Amino acid sequence: MYAIVEIAGQQFKVEKDRKVYVHRLDAEEGAQVEFNKVYLLDNEGQVKVGTPVVEGASVTAKVLAHLKGDKVIVFKKKRRKGYAKKNGHRQYLTQIQIEAING
Repeated sequence: MYAIVEIAGQQFKVEKDRKVYVHRLDAEEGAQVEFNKVYLLDNEGQVKVGTPVVEGASVTAKVLAHLKGDKVIVFKKKRRKGYAKKNGHRQYLTQIQIEAING
């Protein structure tokens, strides 16, 4: 069984016991979170597609950790102008584990 669910503005394909990295959530580590925007449910070949969401479906997950992603280097340059600018960025992430798909 899997579901397509929207978490923090992005869509993910999730299955039970799968760990997913999502944008930072406002929840404590070890807390339970529930996502209600389920767009598709697949239960061994029986597919339910929402219009736009599947009514009564939800996904429950547990927050495992808050962390930062890998560093991304942003380098801008204009040739022959003497312009070069270097910036770095690390995205704030939350690791969650999917516990149940209800629907």
